[in-house]
Amino acid sequence: MKQVDLYVIDYRLHGKPKSFVIRTKLMNNVEAWQWASCDAGLTPIPKPGRPPLKRFSKPMAERFGVTDVQWRESASLAWEEEQAT
Repeated sequence: MKQVDLYVIDYRLHGKPKSFVIRTKLMNNVEAWQWASCDAGLTPIPKPGRPPLKRFSKPMAERFGVTDVQWRESASLAWEEEQAT
């Protein structure tokens, strides 16, 4: 079974909790801050195969109200088919 690269990113925007799920090959703290900034509408979502127009660092995102960015792998589900008797 192929592993699906799904991540959950939780953050606060002006004190209000926000959360979203993203599929990506690479996830680390730098990427999480960038994607949280995209979700908050601070920077455009990059087109596939092209670099983002502007990378948002943690200090830059915090100036615009994005705080407490945390990420984790999405829980994997094990689907079992029901057998007919």
